Amino acid sequence: MKFSVSSSDLLKQLQIAGGAIGSNPVMPILEDYLFRVEDRLLTIAATDLETSIITTVELIGSESDGMVAIPAKILVDTLKALPTQPITFTVNDDNFGIEITSSYGKYKLAGEDGADFPSIPQPDEVDSVNLPSATLAQAISKTLFATSNDELRPSMTGVYFQVDFNKLIFVATDAHKLVKYALTDVKSEVITSFIVPKKSLNLLKGALPAGEEVSLSFNKANAFFSYGHTRFVSRLIDARYPDYNAVIPVDNPNLLTVNRTDFQNSLKRIAIYANKTTNQVILNINDGSLTISAQDLDFSNEATEQMTCSYSGDPITIGFNAKFLVEMLGVLESDEVKIELSTPSRAGILVPSDAEDGIEVLMLVMPVMLSN
Repeated sequence: MKFSVSSSDLLKQLQIAGGAIGSNPVMPILEDYLFRVEDRLLTIAATDLETSIITTVELIGSESDGMVAIPAKILVDTLKALPTQPITFTVNDDNFGIEITSSYGKYKLAGEDGADFPSIPQPDEVDSVNLPSATLAQAISKTLFATSNDELRPSMTGVYFQVDFNKLIFVATDAHKLVKYALTDVKSEVITSFIVPKKSLNLLKGALPAGEEVSLSFNKANAFFSYGHTRFVSRLIDARYPDYNAVIPVDNPNLLTVNRTDFQNSLKRIAIYANKTTNQVILNINDGSLTISAQDLDFSNEATEQMTCSYSGDPITIGFNAKFLVEMLGVLESDEVKIELSTPSRAGILVPSDAEDGIEVLMLVMPVMLSN
């Protein structure tokens, strides 16, 4: 097998696919790329058995078709050290030895039989929805932070995708905070739901190009994200997602509207004085005034700030984990944020004061029980 390719084109695609190569793989061959040459097209695949990335690059020339597994690290390091130029790969079909020829010289490395590479799931019996890459990337980054790291609750370690006829809802929760991000102008032929692991979505978010249309296909076992020359496959989490609608309080008579940036900055300052275990800050809210305070009795630290707000409802004193609130306020983008509250023991709901067209965002945070 022999083929020639531009070194920079190849490196670019290898770096995309390389995201799927794990740091300590269960099988040695998973440290390799699978190269498959067919009709002057090179298909590159990499996988860690959970996430697979397949991408293609056009060849300058090829003498014969075939496939081989090539060690990833040595190949990428070689290409990074070469200036842009055509390079030629010659593969010995008997022992899978690889010789790379550049204008500077020759480099030999040992490959493996491509037939031993794990098979990558194919999109069969799938349903699909299409959406812009920027929209998908934004939905992922707005929800990913709320996923859980608790391996004992596998369903919460991913983002829940809920596909409806004209809606695509993304949900993430770790039982302390919850984010529901809905796209209301996505067309679909089906109603279904599935959970995509956090690690896969992190990789996808980093790999998504701007200005592309992404086709999201899914079946019972995998989700497939296709765009440009790249196909991204993620194994789904086989677990049942908790009924998130049941925890969103419906009747919230108390409504606080506050400047998002001022509130976030105030929380960051007050949190310095909070108990380091609970990060508890106390919000004391009444008409036109919001008092934020925290104390750490172990070190006799305390802090209080007051800020203006608009508020309708009964005066309320409620405690929250400052870290969660700061994180959520950082993800919301509106100038002002609305916080809906009912009682000090029920969850608070954060929504942006001015929603974007076609997007609905709701964030929920559980209160911290007041110690006094």
